[in-house]
Amino acid sequence: MTNSRIAAVDVGNDSLKAIFGKIDHEINLPNVIARDIEDRPVIGIEELDSKNPLDGIHIRVHSPALKENNAIYRVGNLATKSDNASELDPGSSKSEEDQTLVMLFTALALDAVREDNVADFKKSGNVVDASYMLGTGLPLREVKEGKDSGYRSKLMGSVHQVEFLITPKYQGLKVNIKFDEVKVYPEGFAAFINLVMDNQLNIINKDLIDKRILIQDIGGLSTDIAVIKDRNVDDDKAQGFNLGVSESLEAIREEIRSKHGIELDSRRDVVEIITRKNNRNHIMVKGSRTSVHDITDRILLDLAKKQYRLLRNVWQKNSQTEICYFVGGGSIVLKDYIKTLNNNLDGFNIDFFEDEKESIWMMANAYYKLIADFSRRLNKDKQEKKPVKSN
Repeated sequence: MTNSRIAAVDVGNDSLKAIFGKIDHEINLPNVIARDIEDRPVIGIEELDSKNPLDGIHIRVHSPALKENNAIYRVGNLATKSDNASELDPGSSKSEEDQTLVMLFTALALDAVREDNVADFKKSGNVVDASYMLGTGLPLREVKEGKDSGYRSKLMGSVHQVEFLITPKYQGLKVNIKFDEVKVYPEGFAAFINLVMDNQLNIINKDLIDKRILIQDIGGLSTDIAVIKDRNVDDDKAQGFNLGVSESLEAIREEIRSKHGIELDSRRDVVEIITRKNNRNHIMVKGSRTSVHDITDRILLDLAKKQYRLLRNVWQKNSQTEICYFVGGGSIVLKDYIKTLNNNLDGFNIDFFEDEKESIWMMANAYYKLIADFSRRLNKDKQEKKPVKSN
């Protein structure tokens, strides 16, 4: 009997974050894929298995949910080094892109083939049959448009296969993935759950539970502003916007290329330049440390002003709001700029998560709390419905 394993997966626009089982495994991958050929050239093929699988993900994906079926991809770190690397574009819908599914299936397959999961999943030869109970999410805008049900139905009721090609340690293995349950949560609601509840859904932040709050989740391609009132997301007032940090990161990358002749592999490289602790906003040009402050400040301040305008407009329509929390990877990039704008004006009561990991992993943590609670309740119901054996 194949067991169903819990998976909480946040396919963020910058990176995928996933939590598995009893929080016994985590995966973080850049959300980048690149079409490839089956026999990708590898230097030192004999040393392949000594390398980290996450640095060499090379797969074929078969799924009826995909528009491009049986395609071969480099995924994550390996894809960032490709000339034809693909990142999600502004204006695209996460629920309708093959890239979202490829990233999701990849993360599940990487978890399924781990030696620690031998007891959980059946393996015949080089094929692993894996069952998951999945908690994931979509931007508020897409949920309000009803795209969550279509996304869920793509996943349920089908078998999705990931075949590892020239991937360290896992070359030649195939993983058949099926879902016993899929829960698709609105991202704003998930952020609220993570703010106020622990992994057992016990309330840990009593100060917030009955407040009227906003949660502004700044992602790569979109921004969600959840309006929380009476412990629930107000669906009518919550709003999603097609404004994220990806376009600005792309503009910074392009300006660095044209001004300094430096090619950065992906948007994630730009994020690292902007957020690292030492030598922030500096790059190496011909061996010399060079400031790109003028480029980053101009472009990010302009984006921060747009984000602040969104906050102001939503707050005006919800005048009894007490505080707004900024979450998501985009809020880390824009934190200093938004704080400066807020301080220079007669600002709002706003807050950021100083722990960057907590902010980046907030959605995955929330999905985990929700799907783990669903699994607990399901198991409890099954136990209660079991017939009592009579002697």
